[in-house]
Amino acid sequence: MILLRSLLFAIALAIITPPYAVLALLIFWAPPMTRHRLITSWVPLAMWLIRHVLGIRYRVIGAENIPPGPAVVLAKHQSAWETIALQVIFPPLCYVLKRELLRVPFFGWALGMIPGIAIDRNAGKDALSQVIEQGRARLKEGLWVVVFPEGTRVAPGATRRFKPGGAWLARKAGVPVVPVAHNAGEFWRRNAFIKRPGEIVVSIGPLIETRGVKADVVNSSAEAWIEGEMRRLFPHHYEGQAPTVMPEDANGG
Repeated sequence: MILLRSLLFAIALAIITPPYAVLALLIFWAPPMTRHRLITSWVPLAMWLIRHVLGIRYRVIGAENIPPGPAVVLAKHQSAWETIALQVIFPPLCYVLKRELLRVPFFGWALGMIPGIAIDRNAGKDALSQVIEQGRARLKEGLWVVVFPEGTRVAPGATRRFKPGGAWLARKAGVPVVPVAHNAGEFWRRNAFIKRPGEIVVSIGPLIETRGVKADVVNSSAEAWIEGEMRRLFPHHYEGQAPTVMPEDANGG
């Protein structure tokens, strides 16, 4: 049954995505926020399929911590699920993403028409400058910015060093950081065709203010809260082991 559900989901996604990619290319002339609103109308359809075909539900803890104004979200990255679901949990947002994703047929083409932050991950320090420059522009347009500070998807129970780009952006833009922990990888693993039914818990932490605070301190505060919350909510992933720090993977994502 799980295999059938996963197959039906893949087929349905392959059917609904190309028309949105065509729409994205046709409205290239529209203002950025108009393109964002029209193209991301794909998201509720995808979430419906995730809920009713895959049987994956979600529950949010800490929604009261979402501020009224723009912010930078620093979140765990375990699967493709959160790249979809965070768009219905938070106000209109964009992601920091690998530039090569824009070359993926249909999905990448549509992604390129949505205001976002596409960076060259091999650019070293220049990649941080790209995040700050493009991120400040997106925030001024009224979009939130989501950064996955570990830089790639990691399995439940593992962690990578948190990179400071999101914290630097928040500090330079003068907006707070919103930390997010979740367990999407339990049901939707990295690059896995099979998705398993269940309930994903998304925990939104207290705001981390950035004005007058060093970016490294902001980043460390976000990492401490997220990793602590992961262990509090999902202790079964950490039983009998010390926190696992995985090596850097410049090609992951």
